[in-house]
Amino acid sequence: MSSYRTVAGEGESRVEVDGSTFLGFVTPADSVGAAEAFVASVNEAYPDGRHIVPAYRVPAEGSAPASGRLREWCSDDGEPSGSSGDPALNVLVQRDLRNVASAVVRYKNGPNLGVGGLARSYSRAVAAAVDDAGVVEQRPHERVAVAVDYDDSGTVRGVLESEGVEFEAAYEERVSFDVRVPVAEADALRDRLRSATSGRVDLS
Repeated sequence: MSSYRTVAGEGESRVEVDGSTFLGFVTPADSVGAAEAFVASVNEAYPDGRHIVPAYRVPAEGSAPASGRLREWCSDDGEPSGSSGDPALNVLVQRDLRNVASAVVRYKNGPNLGVGGLARSYSRAVAAAVDDAGVVEQRPHERVAVAVDYDDSGTVRGVLESEGVEFEAAYEERVSFDVRVPVAEADALRDRLRSATSGRVDLS
């Protein structure tokens, strides 16, 4: 998998239908854990919601970042079967989005909308939240853990900065770097770090 489509950031929407309010939320998510944490945060933020319908498409647990294997999941959260979770997930599928999580909060103050009305409303809420977030092309990334002694830390930081990769550094007994690098470039980065430190770097 050379690249994929996902949301550019967090997005929100509000859809009003016959007295019911649907609040849509989407966010990038790189794992099942990240997606479930997002859904939990929405549940915590809107405890009075009548229904909170989640859907996500994220890398399958244990799969290689470049494999493209997905975990797709949704729930109707008490709505009639097929009226909410599947339509929400279908928006993500139809737009060919991955590494994304969504949740729609429903407040009901009007008549029953029926399965068709619910499906259209949940779909609209997710689609509008995606539009609010925007869509971008991304390349699959992986995490590389780097650890060196202090004497080599400046060299490693210099390599990471010259490569333009994202990283966080922690200075403890040794210096560790948590690096996010495109999968296609990860092996070359490891080789460059080994060469720059004459093999004194620990990589995982």
